[in-house]
Amino acid sequence: MENKGNIARGIISGFLGGLVGSMVKSAAEQFLEVREIDEEAAQMTVIDDLSEKITGNQLSGVSEQIAEQFADIPLGASVGAAYGYGKKDNDEINIIDGVILGATTWASTHETSLPMAGIEKGPEDVPITTQLQELAAHLIFGVTTEVVRGLISQNIKKLR
Repeated sequence: MENKGNIARGIISGFLGGLVGSMVKSAAEQFLEVREIDEEAAQMTVIDDLSEKITGNQLSGVSEQIAEQFADIPLGASVGAAYGYGKKDNDEINIIDGVILGATTWASTHETSLPMAGIEKGPEDVPITTQLQELAAHLIFGVTTEVVRGLISQNIKKLR
């Protein structure tokens, strides 16, 4: 019975951690050069294509900004839920784990899978300063996710 409680607590706390982590990352990206000005975010390429197929039009500038958050935040929450499941038996907050989460999320998206899918330029075509700022945004995501996950997990545990 305890194990099922740990699983639920881990997934819920990770999901909420990833949700907050994504929002904080999005806010931080307003001050970082995370992509070239004339480039769209990877998820917007997909959303614009989908919008054009459904409505016959691409999204407007304001709609793009809103839609980008609706694509980015659920992804972060899903990553957080999986991460929370992995830490279901550990309520302690470990900043290093958050750094690892952020770095691996960055490496597995912007440095590998998105370029391989043709959605984003490969790392060899992106200035190192942009890559480092993108990494910084993902580190913010990872650390925020870990801190929020740990706090929520500890508080849920106290309620039982």
